[in-house]
Amino acid sequence: MEFTCISCVWFWILLLILLQTVSGSNYLIGVGSYDITGPAADVNMMGYANAEQIVSGVHFRLRARSFIVAEPPKGNRLVFVNLDACMGSQLVTLKVIERLKARYGNLYTENNVAVSGIHTHAGPGGYLQYVVYIVTSLGFVRQSFDALVDGIEKCIIQAHESIQPGSVFVNKGELLDAGVNRSPSAYLNNPASERSKYKYNVDKEMTLLKFVDDEWGPVGSFNWFATHGTSMSRTNQLISGDNKGVAARLMEDWFEKNNSLKDVEGLYSDSDSDTGTIPRRVSNIIPNMLKKYLIADDELKDIAASFQSSGGRRATRLLSVVRRVRSASRQADKPRFVSAFCQTNCGDVSPNVLGAFCTDTGLPCDFNQSTCNGKNELCYGRGPGYPDEFESTRIIGDRQFKVAGGGSEVIKTCPASMGFSMAAGTTDGPGAFDFKQGDDKSISSLELFQGNAFWRLVRNLLKNPDKEQVDCQHPKPILLDTGEMKQPYDWAPSILPIQILRIGQLVILSVPGGFGGLSYVIGSQALYQYLFIHTSQGSYSVVFYCYVHVSYSFLRVCRNCYHIFGFDTIQHQYPSSLQWLGGALSDAVKTVLVTRGHGEFDGNIHVVIAGLTNTYSQYITTFEEYEVQRYEGASTLYGPHTLSAYIQEFKKLAESLLNGSHAEPGPQPPDLLNKQIGLVPPVVADSTPLGVKFGDVSTDVPANSTFKRGEMATVTFWSGCPRNDLMTEGTFALVEFLKDKETWIPVYDDDDLCLRFKWSRPWKLSTRSHATIEWRIPEAVVSGVYRIRHFGAAKVFWGQSNTSQVHPVPL
Repeated sequence: MEFTCISCVWFWILLLILLQTVSGSNYLIGVGSYDITGPAADVNMMGYANAEQIVSGVHFRLRARSFIVAEPPKGNRLVFVNLDACMGSQLVTLKVIERLKARYGNLYTENNVAVSGIHTHAGPGGYLQYVVYIVTSLGFVRQSFDALVDGIEKCIIQAHESIQPGSVFVNKGELLDAGVNRSPSAYLNNPASERSKYKYNVDKEMTLLKFVDDEWGPVGSFNWFATHGTSMSRTNQLISGDNKGVAARLMEDWFEKNNSLKDVEGLYSDSDSDTGTIPRRVSNIIPNMLKKYLIADDELKDIAASFQSSGGRRATRLLSVVRRVRSASRQADKPRFVSAFCQTNCGDVSPNVLGAFCTDTGLPCDFNQSTCNGKNELCYGRGPGYPDEFESTRIIGDRQFKVAGGGSEVIKTCPASMGFSMAAGTTDGPGAFDFKQGDDKSISSLELFQGNAFWRLVRNLLKNPDKEQVDCQHPKPILLDTGEMKQPYDWAPSILPIQILRIGQLVILSVPGGFGGLSYVIGSQALYQYLFIHTSQGSYSVVFYCYVHVSYSFLRVCRNCYHIFGFDTIQHQYPSSLQWLGGALSDAVKTVLVTRGHGEFDGNIHVVIAGLTNTYSQYITTFEEYEVQRYEGASTLYGPHTLSAYIQEFKKLAESLLNGSHAEPGPQPPDLLNKQIGLVPPVVADSTPLGVKFGDVSTDVPANSTFKRGEMATVTFWSGCPRNDLMTEGTFALVEFLKDKETWIPVYDDDDLCLRFKWSRPWKLSTRSHATIEWRIPEAVVSGVYRIRHFGAAKVFWGQSNTSQVHPVPL
């Protein structure tokens, strides 16, 4: 069954998540969710590699969401974690598994734990261990790293402790208007015979899992859909989960609304004071049908005028957690519904669906190079809410939410390197200087293959690639020879994890990079065909996992799992139906599943790629797309045959899965934590002017003011640096509603799209700072009196950290 966003209505959401079961047998299932919002100030964001994109507040908070599926009573199990982060980190995964082993023994290991990122470009950076990915963040940022490790561990613990008998359901739907191909000229370099097999030039399919507890009913949903986390631009400075984070927030709030009607109808009602409980709140996307407390404007003004700003005052950190709208302390006995919108083959897929245009002329950018009069800095993609990136983020998130309700050749991979076109960026976020994506006029010229002379000189000062590396990576002109750069420690990974997770007829391929659309589709079909014919009997969850090693020695054909990724030579047997070199992962995988199974699987088997999982190795393109050397091809680290390597080794893992044999784990990746260098200075001290306390209002709303729905209420406070306290599972900002003229009820916090927390200093080294809270009044808000509160922490000169809590004149 197919769904389109245009025809999507609420009925289809319910139908989509209630349809087909993976198998007739039950599982043990558990879900978890925990705050991973890192430092909200002073740290460079991960994704655009823009040194000027420094975190300065919160759009909405980031979370780690997990599910566990196990065979009852004590059989195989797997854990999948989805992060509101740019990508998984090898070092983060290693440390999480160390903690899990200390707590649970060998129940959770690298064999059955997958940690994947949604590819938001609006989260704090500095948490990966390889040099090239932490240059713009001024090295390693321990606070970013710790927030991820702590949050992942806690969300897995939640899932483990919530395990109950249940069922898993799966279905697929089509979403047409949430992603476009940002490198169409590279896609057109694929053979027409291959392109003709597919309806679109990017993957439009969403795969959704629904988890149903035998006692409580639905407790979670995880889905995979390909679109970049670049609705928020390279100039944004607010922490955000981008469009997938929005979709998850909408889905969870929508479920709360539809399954907690009693709480919803009781919001602001008299019953609250009778029971002594604080009601659960639902997102402002849900029409509010409450008509109570509709007081005349004059009376509201009088009530508001009777309240004054409290000024800054001491408060315990627990108050920020307890007053948070979605505080765990307010959860009923029923498990909280957890929804994750995971990333898959997003390599060339942009959420900026209106296309790429020149900022100076308003005309479309050059088709081949994505430039404007030769300048790539002027070419930007436009989202559906253009020119408002927050609205574009909401729209793309909402669209995902709604659909969710034969021959052989000996080839080799290469040590990692980045091409010149990588530095040109994309239409989602162009680069700087004179870098350009590949074009037809220069593709055959020596200059393109060697790169710009000035930047060749800069490159050679770092590491001049030898002839073997240049020939191996051809036609990529090498900008950074990262695989052979080892000082002060490794610049890029040389050992990569790959993984197959199986839940009945659902097969998840964990890959440490971003696949393009065509490379995904053909490869998964190949593995699908393999398992369709050759699978062993039984319906169970099973995991196969190994590391792949990029070696520089010239060997013959790879034979073992740990030879995966290149002991330099790869023999790729591709299906006779593939007329182009290398094939693609999705077809290869499905071919294996269908042609070598024992009949357990039928036509309903599902294969999905979980991209950016367990570590990060940038992009994977087809051989033909690599030849064009646009951004994605220049970012395919291990050479033109990277995709063939993945196809070969995933076939081997599939063989192990079907035969029940053990896959050799391969060489372990390095743990570089003790070698990390971080140059982000610590918070030395916070201060305020004489006579002013932390938390005092600096700029209030106008006296006796009223606001209409859709307007913005803004308040600025004297504050401390948000790095003093991440307010994990708490909030920096809060809007409260006055009930019965005496009780304040939390209704919005910094996890809501309508409330933004912005932090700033008057100058870079100043010890004084401001927190500005912007509240866009939702259309569904109830008329009444509201107040805005700020929670923060300040570091004084003698080293004490004091938590402050304030609120201004009510609205």
